[in-house]
Amino acid sequence: MKRYTPLFFLSLILFIMSGCASPEPIDPCLEGQTYGFLWGILHGLIAPIALIVSFFDSDTVMFAQNNTGAWYGLGFLIGSGGWGILASKSKKDN
Repeated sequence: MKRYTPLFFLSLILFIMSGCASPEPIDPCLEGQTYGFLWGILHGLIAPIALIVSFFDSDTVMFAQNNTGAWYGLGFLIGSGGWGILASKSKKDN
């Protein structure tokens, strides 16, 4: 039981602090072009780069807010999964 006490208090503090966050208006983000499956794949492929850029530019986000829903999400998932290919071994084990 003592083992979980610090985790409980950390979770409690994070929960309380999240209540202080102000909601952001998303209506301006939902106007204009919607992004679908193919855009999701592209955004998934460039997600690691977008993450790094988002640290320095507040206008850059990894995931398009004005998307078509599940199709965009599936494309993003497929695109971001493509980076796992780079992590594979270059030589096959015998």
